[in-house]
Amino acid sequence: MEIAPRIRRLGAGLVNSYLVEDGGGVTIVDAGAPAYWHDLPAELAALGRSLSDVRSVVLTHGHSDHIGFAERIRAERGVPVRVHELDAALARGEVPNPARGLGPIRLRPLLGFLLWSVRHGMLRLPRIREVATFGDGATLDVPGTPRVVLVPGHTPGSAVLHFARHDALFVGDALATYSVTTGREGPQVAPFTADAAEAVASLGRLDGLAAALVLPGHGEPWTGGIAEAVRRVRATARATTAR
Repeated sequence: MEIAPRIRRLGAGLVNSYLVEDGGGVTIVDAGAPAYWHDLPAELAALGRSLSDVRSVVLTHGHSDHIGFAERIRAERGVPVRVHELDAALARGEVPNPARGLGPIRLRPLLGFLLWSVRHGMLRLPRIREVATFGDGATLDVPGTPRVVLVPGHTPGSAVLHFARHDALFVGDALATYSVTTGREGPQVAPFTADAAEAVASLGRLDGLAAALVLPGHGEPWTGGIAEAVRRVRATARATTAR
């Protein structure tokens, strides 16, 4: 679906993968689930592009629900996959998921997410055999030239990607607007976070950034500004800690 001119989304909001068109090329931000591969040609066509126009997959972090079809497009089409250097081993499946438990849960949303995962190929996820890496503060040489902001906490190498020309921040799981484990909506710490306190503190690194669109890995776009999104995450985190 179209999120904004030159930005489209694979997935219905539960697990998001984004296509960003710029200068005739396409950057894919996160690769969602393996089953998204079958929807990819139609979404590219809606941008007036095809698989041959995809220049890179850029991962916001190395969790399985962001890797999706990344290895397939790398192996079959020669598209490079990029991830922050601190999450490279995680993306390649060489180290265990650093997540510390599920956090709060409600049975119905959690079971729904698990069923969705089965239906979308998450149980037979091919790990990425080769990744290119980037560091904090890098401006990537891919369509849209996003600037990287490291926001550790969800994973050690979680990164926010600022596509300034598209007026968009792709935040991965630095924050979520939907919790797959509770069904709660609105800006919040994402489930499956390794260090929630660090994740909240890291959001301070986004101070001073401005974008009309904040695009998370889980949930709908946030249009109230990154400062307000961060304020709400902090408030929710404080309320959760106080319980």
